[in-house]
Amino acid sequence: MSVQQKTRKRLGTYGILLLVLLFVAICTWLTNGQPYITDEGEQAAVMGATFQQILMAPIAGFHDASEVIGFVFCLGAFLALVNATGALETGIHVLVKKLKGKELILVWVLMFLFSIGGTTYGMGEETVGFYILLAATMTAAGMDPVVGAATVLLGAGSGVLGSTINPFATGAAVDAARSAGVEVNMGILYLEGVILWLGTYLISVVGVTKYARHVIETKGSILTADQLSECEKAYGNMEISDEEKLTGRQKVCMIIFALTFVVMILGFIPWGDLNESIADGLAWTSILTGKALGSWWFDDAATWFMLMGIIIGIVGMTDRSKMATTIISGIGDMVSVNVVIALARATAVLMSQTGLGSWMVQASVTALTQSGMPAALFGFLDYILHIGLSFLVPSSSGLAALSAPIVSPIVSGLNWSVETSIMCNVAANGLVNLFTPTCGFIMGGLALARIPYETWLKWAAKLLVIIGVFVAVVLTVFMLVLS
Repeated sequence: MSVQQKTRKRLGTYGILLLVLLFVAICTWLTNGQPYITDEGEQAAVMGATFQQILMAPIAGFHDASEVIGFVFCLGAFLALVNATGALETGIHVLVKKLKGKELILVWVLMFLFSIGGTTYGMGEETVGFYILLAATMTAAGMDPVVGAATVLLGAGSGVLGSTINPFATGAAVDAARSAGVEVNMGILYLEGVILWLGTYLISVVGVTKYARHVIETKGSILTADQLSECEKAYGNMEISDEEKLTGRQKVCMIIFALTFVVMILGFIPWGDLNESIADGLAWTSILTGKALGSWWFDDAATWFMLMGIIIGIVGMTDRSKMATTIISGIGDMVSVNVVIALARATAVLMSQTGLGSWMVQASVTALTQSGMPAALFGFLDYILHIGLSFLVPSSSGLAALSAPIVSPIVSGLNWSVETSIMCNVAANGLVNLFTPTCGFIMGGLALARIPYETWLKWAAKLLVIIGVFVAVVLTVFMLVLS
């Protein structure tokens, strides 16, 4: 008698996101009528989500994430044009050949560069394009796609967790605290941020390189054979020939390719917050999109990528008559990624429409600050609390705007460390955004790299626990010492 083996069905990314949306809807029904204060200072109450709101939430997610979605579509067109020249595939192969035996150095360097982007301007959605590039590079180098995804996500994420001058995290929290009449010592804030940033980076890079070395030595991957096969089909030819080298046209394409990403990063860094003279000197760059470098948002980056993709196509494609169909094909490749981003954003939209997010933050923060506990215990619980709140409010600036005006005045009145309370907010949000399904760039990036979300959770779980404990110890010690 033959025994048929049952294949366990896994819940896909779309199913996970829809279940999260339904869970939030149920939470609104359970908290219906609970009072909270709006951003305008008016009294309001949580409203249970209606059938129409739940049904429309994914569509509203598309509207709410429209700029990111447009950016990702243009990024898809850009990558398709680059791939059509053969420059990217050949460039990856040449790089891997040069790093033969030293592949792990690439992980250390790239993760640190991503972490700088994270701590300075909160590099998040901007990383989406790097997932498939590094997944392909690490696979060609004898590792696997998880190493590539981890290099991007944990690299940028370690910087965001330890944000220093990031205007969307520490900047937003400091502004919210000052609007409530509380002064913040920026020197102490930067010190805490740097310690969290570099400490998290070291933990992350050691964990990633340990796994990468294991894959290189044993050829063992957390991904199944079918998943690896799907990844390789998406990435293209991974076989490296000894005679392979870039042509003159391909070299020019790779220079333009690298320049494209460098300019994008320069466009998002808030130069005006760092140095007004630098910002004034970049005023001429507004000729490109109407906004100078340092003031860019996703529409500007989308325009830049589309422009540079067309230039690469003109330079490198042998049959330029196929440029239009290549652009359409690249945009089509990003449809599934953008659906994931929209569904992830749908949850935030529903919480905003019903007031659930605002109520949860205000009720829980008020209860914690009125408990009369010692400073060190407060620091630890404040961090734990904001981990929970970050699932509901994944936006760092949104959480800061809701939480800091409540927490900062109370902490200041007790002569505790306002700076540490701000970093509790920032670091907790940064930790959660390394794995929460409501974070669009995680779900979109993993989908682009063909890595199932549940596989990422399984691989990253132990490392995230270590990072979480490290952050908790640092914040608790700072709250104890500075209070």
